Amino acid sequence: MSTLNVYGADGAVKGAIEVDDALLVLDRGEQAVRDYIVGRQAALRAGTASTLSKGEVAGSNKKPWKQKGTGRARAGLKQSPVWRGGGVAFGPKPRDFSQKINKKVAKLAYRRVLSDAVAEGTLKVVEALNFAAPKTKELVAVLKAFGAEKSALIVVREYEKNLLLAARNLPGVEVITARNASPWHIMRYKTAIATREGWEDLFARCSGGVPASEEGAAQ
Repeated sequence: MSTLNVYGADGAVKGAIEVDDALLVLDRGEQAVRDYIVGRQAALRAGTASTLSKGEVAGSNKKPWKQKGTGRARAGLKQSPVWRGGGVAFGPKPRDFSQKINKKVAKLAYRRVLSDAVAEGTLKVVEALNFAAPKTKELVAVLKAFGAEKSALIVVREYEKNLLLAARNLPGVEVITARNASPWHIMRYKTAIATREGWEDLFARCSGGVPASEEGAAQ
């Protein structure tokens, strides 16, 4: 068993929680993380690039000039790719870039990324984040206590209105539920701050206790 400090909103240590080392993965999973991130980024591609082939460019089938006797190279139609305004040879067409990610690969990637965050100390557990009013300066003070003013992921069990309103003016801060948190979310930010309840749900997902939402699984 390992221990993880639990902090107050002011950054002071308030206690500790035990972490089952058997659920942490630090000796494997690098390829799973890569496959997950590449698959996720590929799925975000619009795939809408499209060009016209010579068969799709508007025009007639009339030859620009006769086959022989002009001294110029023979030409069959103005839609040819060698002509200005003609079609594109081997140009892009709309396609789906998404890749299949197996559930076991996604779970291993999640456990590895979460384990790295715990081992490297980039994941902080705070007792609670309760705001009486939607004050951005109060959230900034919390982030400053953890040295995460510019980039932070805040993980909670359930969305809380005042917290969401306090965070919406901070471009480098994202609030997300533990069910929706993906390896990409955890890796994207330098610091992840999870409430105690959020941490419980994050860690429970390592053993399948709290299933990821469809949104979190796809991201």
